[in-house]
Amino acid sequence: MRHFLLRHQPAIGMARAAIGGLGGAIAIALLGLLTLRTGHPLMMAPFGASCVLLFSQPASPLSQPMNVVFGHLVSTAIGLALRVLLPDAWWAAAIAVGLAIALMSALRVTHPPAGADPLVVFSSHPDMDFLVFPVALGSISLVAVAYAFHRFSGHVYPLRKSA
Repeated sequence: MRHFLLRHQPAIGMARAAIGGLGGAIAIALLGLLTLRTGHPLMMAPFGASCVLLFSQPASPLSQPMNVVFGHLVSTAIGLALRVLLPDAWWAAAIAVGLAIALMSALRVTHPPAGADPLVVFSSHPDMDFLVFPVALGSISLVAVAYAFHRFSGHVYPLRKSA
């Protein structure tokens, strides 16, 4: 039972942890500012979770630009399609999440925060333009901020070589 309490994540210093938190705050602040200035919504809850990966785990395969952008696009597209084809029911949302996981895995664009996108779609009933605002432009903006932030802070992002 004790193995459930083990922490496998390596320890990092407080300065590095604070830098990661600062990056996430800057990214979400930029999305908020762009939303305010343009009138187009660019924020959604899963982007907060994307920031955890982008700024605290930038070397993870799950944090790479292709995974962030296409993971969100694939998952949201599945949510939008199934929202049209199936009734607004808990089991339809469950099928959408399962299909999003399967398709992200098959396409090698897995991004765990994107697994929540179909739930956002089923709970908020957005139009098809939701795929552009906030999903496409918001996720691209997050990657752009992560790229600039990591260049400035001296971290490598994105990874240079695929496994």
